[in-house]
Amino acid sequence: MRRGRGAHLTPRRLLGVLAVLALLVVASIVAATLIGPTSASLARALGPDGAGTPDHLILFRTRLPRVLLGAVVGGALACAGAALQGLLGNPLADPHLLGISAGAAVAGALVLVTGADPVSPVVPLAAFAGALGTMALVFVLARRDGRAAPTTLLLVGVVCNALGAAAIMLVNALASYTQAQGVLFWIMGSLSAQSYVLVGLVAAYALAGVVALGRHAQHLNLMAAGEEGAHALGVDVERVRRTVFVAASLLVAAAVSVSGMINFVGLIVPHLLRLLFGPDLRLLLPASFLGGAVLLVWADTAARTALGANELPVGVVTAFLGGPFFLYLLRRTLRRGSA
Repeated sequence: MRRGRGAHLTPRRLLGVLAVLALLVVASIVAATLIGPTSASLARALGPDGAGTPDHLILFRTRLPRVLLGAVVGGALACAGAALQGLLGNPLADPHLLGISAGAAVAGALVLVTGADPVSPVVPLAAFAGALGTMALVFVLARRDGRAAPTTLLLVGVVCNALGAAAIMLVNALASYTQAQGVLFWIMGSLSAQSYVLVGLVAAYALAGVVALGRHAQHLNLMAAGEEGAHALGVDVERVRRTVFVAASLLVAAAVSVSGMINFVGLIVPHLLRLLFGPDLRLLLPASFLGGAVLLVWADTAARTALGANELPVGVVTAFLGGPFFLYLLRRTLRRGSA
């Protein structure tokens, strides 16, 4: 990938950018909690006897955990996208292209049609297991002579993604109408009906993944300049590739297991931030986490307010944002290839 504007990174610049993005995340969470189809007063919710008011229930039992989960899921998807684009050397790489989310969706759909409650912990656990199984399958099939080349990883992932999509259609065809509607809504992405406990678990898991990826940010920078050169500088290229792939995949698996398939966040955010701050992954990875949080918080706010009392799946909003953006990137890549 090209070295762009702002490639030189200093501690002051790193902290400054992350501080600004962190403030944006906090402001977005506060604002999104106050916005909704039903009016609620923060003053009444925090006033005397506020804990028993409908305002407190709406703001702190319904909206806030949902907004927080959106921030965590968006951050995880965007950070995984930035890492995979750096690892695969492909600006069009998206976490959902690797088949991991499709594996999670198939497992989630299977337990839904067998009668599981959509808000029970069985669905995210099954989805997480499906994502892990698909991740292992992609990695094993892509390996040859002990190595997993980036192009092979991407191609195997695309095939697994297509097979997963076919399996989901098969499950939907065999399910009843009611079951098929439930599966469709879950697959298209939803952040509703979440608890603070679940949000805390996913947040701790996501932060661990971000730290694991951040430890290899400089290695990925060196590999982007050439794997032979990185190897000469002491980077264990295959080990870094394996670790980054597994860490990014686990982030995607956790996100999909609690929210369904929310596409394009891992594509849009890293690209926009790369244009603003340059390609250095020491900055891009944490910045993508914060930027992804902002994007998904507002996308979910639009999904639950655009049609009044009728809620849209948040995946619909991100798809309308990400689809044209993907086509723009594809056209730009083709123009560069023909230049």
